[in-house]
Amino acid sequence: MKRMLINASQPEEIRIALVDGQKLYDLDVETPHHQKKKANIYKGTITRIEPSLEAAFVDYGSERHGFLPFKEVAEEYFPKDSGNKRLSIKEVLKEGQEIIIQVQKEERGNKGAALTTQITLAGPYVVMMPNNPKAGGISRRIEGGDRSDTRDALSSIDLPEGMGLIIRTAGVGKSAEELQWSISYLVQLWDSIKSASVEKQAPFLIHQESDIVTLAIRDYLRQDIGEIIIDDMETYHKARDFIQHVMPQQVFKVKPYQDTTPLFTRFQIESQIESAYMREVKLPSGGEIVIDITEAMTSIDINSSRSTKGGDIEETAYHTNLEAAFEIARQLRLRDIGGLVVIDFIDMHSNKHQREVENRMRDAVKPDRARVQIGKISRFGLLEMSRQRLRPSIEESTQMVCPRCKGVGVIRGVESIALSILRLLEEESMKENTRRVTVQLPVDVATFILNEKRHQIISIEERQEMHVMIVPNEHLHTPHYLIDRIRSNDEMSSDSSYKIKEVIKDDSEQITQAPAPTKEEPAVKNVQPNSPPPTPASKNVAEVIDKPGLISRLFKSLFSTDNGKESSEDKPGTKDNKTERENNRNRNRNRNRNRNRNKRRNEPEKLENNNGSNEDSGRSENKTEGRNRNKNRNKNRNRNDSQEFADKSNKTGSKVDSNNPPSQGKEEKEAKPRRRSRYNSRSYNGRRRKPEGAETMSIHTLISSSENNPTKKATAVEKTDD
Repeated sequence: MKRMLINASQPEEIRIALVDGQKLYDLDVETPHHQKKKANIYKGTITRIEPSLEAAFVDYGSERHGFLPFKEVAEEYFPKDSGNKRLSIKEVLKEGQEIIIQVQKEERGNKGAALTTQITLAGPYVVMMPNNPKAGGISRRIEGGDRSDTRDALSSIDLPEGMGLIIRTAGVGKSAEELQWSISYLVQLWDSIKSASVEKQAPFLIHQESDIVTLAIRDYLRQDIGEIIIDDMETYHKARDFIQHVMPQQVFKVKPYQDTTPLFTRFQIESQIESAYMREVKLPSGGEIVIDITEAMTSIDINSSRSTKGGDIEETAYHTNLEAAFEIARQLRLRDIGGLVVIDFIDMHSNKHQREVENRMRDAVKPDRARVQIGKISRFGLLEMSRQRLRPSIEESTQMVCPRCKGVGVIRGVESIALSILRLLEEESMKENTRRVTVQLPVDVATFILNEKRHQIISIEERQEMHVMIVPNEHLHTPHYLIDRIRSNDEMSSDSSYKIKEVIKDDSEQITQAPAPTKEEPAVKNVQPNSPPPTPASKNVAEVIDKPGLISRLFKSLFSTDNGKESSEDKPGTKDNKTERENNRNRNRNRNRNRNRNKRRNEPEKLENNNGSNEDSGRSENKTEGRNRNKNRNKNRNRNDSQEFADKSNKTGSKVDSNNPPSQGKEEKEAKPRRRSRYNSRSYNGRRRKPEGAETMSIHTLISSSENNPTKKATAVEKTDD
């Protein structure tokens, strides 16, 4: 069973996990220090327009100004008399202009947030674009018959003019009333946003996207989710109220968790969550994958390590790559890694193995909500793919840059950094009016210089006629150091050397989290729908009819009695419907068989027609017409003969009924109109057609011979059937 587990017992970190049994396949983490702004709606002010970038910078209340591309400007901001004329961004937007914007991408590193004026409001079943009428349609994930049914439901929806609409995957199977209710709520929300946008001056927050729990329920709650288990009562009541308003038919799935054992420990997923924070992830076969996130891309390397799954090196590489493809797709979802991803698979010489690994990778990413594009394995063994960034990655939400290596991952050794400092000392001492150079170093680096490199320090002092002071500082760690140059006319401090280290400390040692930013209250909040959601239409349950089994029907047909005949006569229309269905089935089967035979028979004739003269073409057409006339004539003759045969058999059966009742059912069964023989209707596969009247003679002969011996009649009929 698939479950949604919500761990909200610690307010500093809220975790939501999606599990299938005890297998973790999706994870979302939110901390108060990293407030998500994606999909929030603000009223901002344009501060600068850059024609070279075809973009504008907008102040919406954040530390960094947002980036608004010209292509993301809605039509409502264009001049009404512009028509189809191509305009520049300066002709559409002005500095100081107030606009309503929505955060499209979060801030990352030194990049500001990406903004858009084409607002998108997401509901449980639909996504509405209130100022973008050209957008809309059906989700790409809806395929087959569901797509046509959803299109029919979409055509019966009343959408306000000037708005666009997209049906989400959760809208599959929903009635038009349920979709219309969701649209009405979003229209009501948009009206509230427009009303609140004129009440204050920019910049301020108009509408805030729902919290992580509400978003997870809205985006992940489907029919395949069996339970939603929450370990915090306040969050439980909040989630239950939301589902009660939006999806009341799913409210029974929400359950509180009050056991003393932690929720994630009970389902044994804590170790799987920890793997999302690790650089190396082990594979069951003994191999491993190494994930490195850089500014440009995410690189993933696969190592066979202790894997010995295959019989040779090719098989080992193949099986390890197959195993790694599934785990890579899972790790991308858990960490929510977006952007360009390059995977270095173990080299495989077989093209078949490469294609199978590519197919395994495509199958593994199918359940992912994000848009994923996958290329092919290149001749260097690299596979390129891109993944849509749905939310900040787990690295951005929960991790910080290492204060010692500054995110590089490696540091210089003691000897290397000591030699580098000696070169800097000599460079500083060569400057004019240098009186003293003070160097604060990590303890291990200072120890190395004062002992192994003391003679170089003395040599620098003698050549440059200045003083070098080396101060070991336990607050500094490799590779950090501080150099201070004092000129001749500067006033020197009278403090002792050991007191200097207390004045200047390494900023990186103060590893303290920044205080949580003040939470801004949105102008529009707690918008409730005017009416409760409609009750899903109950499907018509087909009437269950107690039908006998196959063996019962066989015994009934072989040993039928008058009671059986009466029981069948009690249900008028049943026999007629069954006969009609059989006739239709036989008619379709014969039609398909005839079409295939004619196609095979006409293929050589078509070749002759293409190569032959017009006279041969006409002769073949006449031959085909004659064959069709004979076929129709034989069909009608067989139908009439069969009907005559059935009538006489019924008469014969009534005579035999008084003398030999047990054989009555069998005779009546054999007296039904039989399917005409392929041999008697036309030539097949080169067999000679029987002369006209031959089939009729055989039938009349059988009828006359069976009047005195019903058993012989039935046997003869069986022999003439093809």
